[in-house]
Amino acid sequence: MELKAIGVVGAGTMGNGIAQAFAVAGFPVTMTDIGQPQLERGLKTVDASLDRLVKKEKMTAADKAAALGRIRTATDPAALTDCDLVIEAATENLELKLKLFAQVDGAAKPDALLATNTSSISITRLAAATRRPDRVIGMHFFNPVPVMQLVELIRGLATSDATYAAAAAVAKAIGKHPVKVKNSPGFVVNRMLCPMLNEAIFALGEGLATAAEIDAAMKLGCNHPIGPLALCDLIGLDVQLAVMGVLFEGFKDPKYRPAPLLVEMVEAGYLGRKTGRGFFTY
Repeated sequence: MELKAIGVVGAGTMGNGIAQAFAVAGFPVTMTDIGQPQLERGLKTVDASLDRLVKKEKMTAADKAAALGRIRTATDPAALTDCDLVIEAATENLELKLKLFAQVDGAAKPDALLATNTSSISITRLAAATRRPDRVIGMHFFNPVPVMQLVELIRGLATSDATYAAAAAVAKAIGKHPVKVKNSPGFVVNRMLCPMLNEAIFALGEGLATAAEIDAAMKLGCNHPIGPLALCDLIGLDVQLAVMGVLFEGFKDPKYRPAPLLVEMVEAGYLGRKTGRGFFTY
């Protein structure tokens, strides 16, 4: 099963990053979103990202133009009809993802594979919203997608061996390292990472240290390249809260209880870099 044409649903941070990774690797990409403004912002982000590579002499101007030329955009899911693989990269919201999977299932050709970039939601549950659960798989990329090599490949209960093999092959084709992961709340990385970030937020809320001091402690004491609170700002506080909610609901274990400060900041609209304010100001 060879995957040649790629569809990406969602032109946000993860969606445009996924589109860029495939386009640079030579794949034609169709990127969709609910409106033209979202698509234009997504393309602008890709253009700026590629421009930085050109300035660093990691890509030629001609290669940049070719990559951009491989990305077409659309607001109608019907534009995904010719895609061999469609990757959903929408907000981490179960109801939204279920709705999108039903739409994409109706628009995509019968033999197309459907993937989700969810960071925590059950692949089996999303696959059940389609008529092709054997062709549904989790492909969890990491931010920033063009730089990070890992892709968690998560099989749902019905995911076929052929689907897994095709997803692993296409991940390798764009220079990523696929890791096979069992379908479980948070999978592997977020199962470990998000509780650590949550504990850093508890520490801040309890006044143990300032945000800058907490981040400095983890960078200098644990050799982390970025502090937990700055990383949370990069990921998005709303995404962090959504993952903690999935972990808490999935395991019914109080150790996954979201930090009260995290809940309050999300309620206030302080979501991190994307809103200009989180634990730090941007």
